[in-house]
Amino acid sequence: MNKSEIRKKILKTRKQNISNNLVINFKYILDILRKYKGCRKTIGGYYPYNYEVNPIDILEKFEKQNYQISLPKIKKNFKMDFFRWSINDPLSINKYGIPEPTSNKIVNPSILLVPLVAFDRDLYRIGYGGGFYDRYIHRIKKNKKIITIGLAYSFQKVKKIPVNKYDLKLDHIVTNKGII
Repeated sequence: MNKSEIRKKILKTRKQNISNNLVINFKYILDILRKYKGCRKTIGGYYPYNYEVNPIDILEKFEKQNYQISLPKIKKNFKMDFFRWSINDPLSINKYGIPEPTSNKIVNPSILLVPLVAFDRDLYRIGYGGGFYDRYIHRIKKNKKIITIGLAYSFQKVKKIPVNKYDLKLDHIVTNKGII
């Protein structure tokens, strides 16, 4: 299957399974972060869209542990940056219908929670096809260390993601069933 076929199939499956109340255990993410000593306490999340894993409870727990939280804002040319956000801060809706922070303070996270449509055991992911996260991660990794953690439901795993030179491997993927 090509990326488009995988995306279509998994998006349909994800929509059908949304009522199963599957959640990501916060402890899984903490277990990953224990391996990274001296990691700055800045985390980039996302606001869930189209039945994605909802990371808001996870972000709230990080905020209670004094992490600085940020969410992405879409820019021109399929680019994005992360902006400071707190659980109680307002959000505005972008042209894709996705809530974004209203803050203008750019924060380059040390830990990035990445949404995905599908993934494989080699830690490659498929998103919606715009390349926003791959571009962002590639740009930021030139200047700083960033830990990338994909969030997904276990049923989003596929045998093999077809990859090209622009596709970046994630450092970790966490599902409702554990750490990949």
